[in-house]
Amino acid sequence: MRPVAREAWLEASHRVGNASSLHASGRSARSLLEDARERIGAALGAHPTEVILTSGGTEANNLAIKGAFWARRAKDPARTRIVTTAVEHHAALDPVRWLASQQGAVAAELPVDADARLLLDSLAAELDTHVHLTALVSVQGVNNEVGTVQPVAEAVALAAAQGIPVHSDAVQGIGHVPFDFAASGLATAAVSGHKVGGPVGVGALLALRDAALSPLTHGGGQERRLRSGTVDVAAAWAFAAALDDAVSGLDAEAQRVAALGERLARALASASPGAVVHGPSQGAPHIVHAIIPGASSEALLVALDLAGIEVSPGAACTAGVVEPSHVVLAMGGPEEHALSTVRFSLGWSSTDADVDAAIDALAGAVAQARR
Repeated sequence: MRPVAREAWLEASHRVGNASSLHASGRSARSLLEDARERIGAALGAHPTEVILTSGGTEANNLAIKGAFWARRAKDPARTRIVTTAVEHHAALDPVRWLASQQGAVAAELPVDADARLLLDSLAAELDTHVHLTALVSVQGVNNEVGTVQPVAEAVALAAAQGIPVHSDAVQGIGHVPFDFAASGLATAAVSGHKVGGPVGVGALLALRDAALSPLTHGGGQERRLRSGTVDVAAAWAFAAALDDAVSGLDAEAQRVAALGERLARALASASPGAVVHGPSQGAPHIVHAIIPGASSEALLVALDLAGIEVSPGAACTAGVVEPSHVVLAMGGPEEHALSTVRFSLGWSSTDADVDAAIDALAGAVAQARR
């Protein structure tokens, strides 16, 4: 967490009261909550009424995708088709697949190129063919494994021409690439607190006031009656503080982090003959991804961890089991490559010394993993 977010959380945690209550403490909590909502909206180019607080990006994606599907299908039962990409984060991909397996939806997972970028021709063809059957389109902003910046604006333009709403999982890009909800043309977008140095367990769904959504949960009717439950005011206040810090000076910070990432990417390529490396020059500034043939993701993670470098296997990790990367498979790589990926993440606290330590550990870790 950013220091400013920790301080904000501590400040707000001393407050007593449910923000839905009418007594003095409740009104005080409500005032702080609405201030947080205004700050979050201002940082992301959204009106405060468009900010629906959630427990994080996963809930926000589920609310956007399931909620839009149910609402659109209720109005027009023929609209059963959900268009997405084959490289979405599982928080956005799995809701689509669940709706297809349990709720009668038809999932259209569009192909990507060798850099994991959506092929816009395939989206155009899909919409032209199934325009009257499509409920929504869902396209991530930045790929969470490879760092590819997706052509969201172009996807929105194609869908808008057909009157189809677009959702974006914007979690991975916020604080690293520019984002303006009002200018994006999106109907909904998911964001998360911990990705910008806020607390774990808070996020938001940005949703236009006229976005057709059905709630996932029912109860007290909080958050525009779309997300019932007592709101965590302290987490919202800390999230707002972290966002303020993340978006102020974004361009300069992105350049600083990208320089670190490029240095790390070059070292990865040098230490791993035959590796396929994606760095900031191919995508977002804060992600460095490598496919290292002959070295399993799990072995790489363990070897680097023993050297004090904490990385992601790149692939989905469920209950401690590393699975083949669905992103690498969608990029056209064989399963061997999909099991030989590693992702380095950089952020506001990353330093030259951190990158130096990672570079020093790379050659030995790769050699050990390949053995």
